[in-house]
Amino acid sequence: QVQLVESGGGLVQPGGSLTLSCAASGYSLDPPTIGWIRQAPGKLLREGVACLSSSGDSVNFADSVKGRFTVSRDNAKNTVYLQMNNLKPEDTAVYYCAGSRALIVAGMPCSPFPYDYWGQGIQVTVSS
Repeated sequence: QVQLVESGGGLVQPGGSLTLSCAASGYSLDPPTIGWIRQAPGKLLREGVACLSSSGDSVNFADSVKGRFTVSRDNAKNTVYLQMNNLKPEDTAVYYCAGSRALIVAGMPCSPFPYDYWGQGIQVTVSS
């Protein structure tokens, strides 16, 4: 059974940093795509903030987080990381890790994208 489990969320002040982790079990991260999708409070649509391919050749970010967020994967640990710097109150959301059997390519938006597996989500709150 495939499981994706996020960790590392919490409360941080504006300008601060957090690193989210997505650990996969029952599922090899190679070669699928992993994405980080967020849903802000009161918003119906989810925003794909970052996604990357298994090789790391394709790494895409939403315009709202470019220059502030980075994403990486450790295939040996079956874990993907989202490093979030210079956080803003508008980054407050539930962040989901999602896996896809489809391959993302450079320049494609991280959502909508055909994700097959989802984590349970983790809260990130940016507030003073």
